[in-house]
Amino acid sequence: MSPTNRTLDPQVADALTVINAMVVGIGPSVAAGSQLVTLGYAQTLAAYNAVFAQQQAYVTAQAAAVADVLAILRP
Repeated sequence: MSPTNRTLDPQVADALTVINAMVVGIGPSVAAGSQLVTLGYAQTLAAYNAVFAQQQAYVTAQAAAVADVLAILRP
């Protein structure tokens, strides 16, 4: 068989056509899923940052209260 006289089996061609159509068809779904996962990560990080900021505010308030009490108790 010469290299220029190759033919593709019709079943293989049909299988490739179906796979190509499937890949093109699921592209938007995969993109939407990826976007939703990224949004979930962003919301989780925002909640984590809010909790961290609240904890830091409590620590600062506690330090200020201790400093005020020490100022009152010292002669």
